[in-house]
Amino acid sequence: MTFKKFVDESKKTWEIAAPAILTGVFQYSIAFISSAFAGHIGDLELAAVSVSENVLEGFVYGVMLGMGSALETLCGQAVGAGKPHMLGIYMQRSCIITFVTALCLVPVYVFASPLLQLFRQDKEISEIAGKFSVWVLPEVFAYAFNFPIQKFLLSQTKVWVMTIISAVAVVLHLGLNMVFISWLNMGLVGVALAGNISWWFIVIVQFVYVTSGRFPEAWTGFSLLAFKSLTSFIKLSLASAVMLCLELWYYTAVILMVGGLKNPKIAVDSISICINFLSWAVMITLGFNASVSVRVSNEIGAGDSKAAKYSVGINLLTSTAIALFFTIAICASTNHFPMVFSHNDTVVKEAAKLTYLLAAAIFLNGILPVLHGVAVGVGWQVSVAVINLACYYILGLPIGALLGFKFGLNIRGVWIGMLLGCLVQTIILLFIVYHANWNKEVMKAEIRMMTYDDEENDRGNSRDPPADDRNNSREPPADYLNNSRDLPADSNSTRS
Repeated sequence: MTFKKFVDESKKTWEIAAPAILTGVFQYSIAFISSAFAGHIGDLELAAVSVSENVLEGFVYGVMLGMGSALETLCGQAVGAGKPHMLGIYMQRSCIITFVTALCLVPVYVFASPLLQLFRQDKEISEIAGKFSVWVLPEVFAYAFNFPIQKFLLSQTKVWVMTIISAVAVVLHLGLNMVFISWLNMGLVGVALAGNISWWFIVIVQFVYVTSGRFPEAWTGFSLLAFKSLTSFIKLSLASAVMLCLELWYYTAVILMVGGLKNPKIAVDSISICINFLSWAVMITLGFNASVSVRVSNEIGAGDSKAAKYSVGINLLTSTAIALFFTIAICASTNHFPMVFSHNDTVVKEAAKLTYLLAAAIFLNGILPVLHGVAVGVGWQVSVAVINLACYYILGLPIGALLGFKFGLNIRGVWIGMLLGCLVQTIILLFIVYHANWNKEVMKAEIRMMTYDDEENDRGNSRDPPADDRNNSREPPADYLNNSRDLPADSNSTRS
């Protein structure tokens, strides 16, 4: 029975994780292809695109992804609770919020060059990166619609559709780069134009799929309910954004810090190569981030705390095993992996020196994204945001700066500080997940669904049932949440 349970949960995990991994790899390949073509234009162009993608676009990507990630909690728990009618409303609310957020972020692209120089980046690199950032401005609005639509599809496990669309987009992006760069010699303008077209292709095709009648319960058309309860929705979106942004900006801060070292062009190119490979590995483990988020939110919404906890264990075990494989692979290719991005001997040599630190980062990032997925599925965004702040910005970055600048360890010192922050956060989150009271989280999810389900609240008010019936059917016991630690032993057996 135990083995059958393991097989069943593993199957459910891979049904979500496998297409999610492919989707992540395909979508990341758009940036990867852009960097590769920029690198063959010149080393300066590679540095400029790397700074633009990893610093500016990384900043914006984090904000947009975070603002859209509230849907993972709400849609996942709504599906588990049997309330699919609110999914379309949630998606529309999220699109409103992310579109307004995109408008607010436009100045970051427009004033990219002076902002980068403010952070002590090389002037020549900053000027080229600033121009490139303006050219890729349409991408931020593609992000605004892409993430809410993807969370809508993900919560209903329609992940293969996203995978197929993303695969076609990669082929399109590669072809456009060949035409614009190799044949028409358009330089970085061509790289930017290809990225804009590819991202909007993904958004438009996904939107057509969602609105084509394939989701009769979840998508019933545009509704004014999307403008209701925006305040509470924004609060959860902001909590998700802060949690994810602090994570993604950590690597942005590392690149900015490296830009202040001696010989910044070589330093930025070297660490950008390593972060690109780290990002490739993380794309794999992010599949399990998506899987555990959907599985946990669905089971929590359905009231099955034991199934939610078991899913966490299976996802952690599988993701860690895959991360170990990539850790060994990168150690075995020390002098070869940097050549994918550059043929400059100095850059290749500097990047190769970071091999074992990169391998350690890949292993830790096989565990950490799964823990973040658990946090999103349950609704712990605020707590994890505080942990991110402490581990990354109070511990990791200051130590990295001290080792890199004061003790002369340069790039390696900065990376060691980054690793320390990741390690401490991983240990803390493992402790929290292990000691979580899953029964209490089920009750919190029930309250959250009652808070956000506008249609059910409206119907309840129009029928105006007796007060006793409302209390019995819609509210948990008054003292449940306060006394959840005093539950009978068998009720609390899911804590271990």
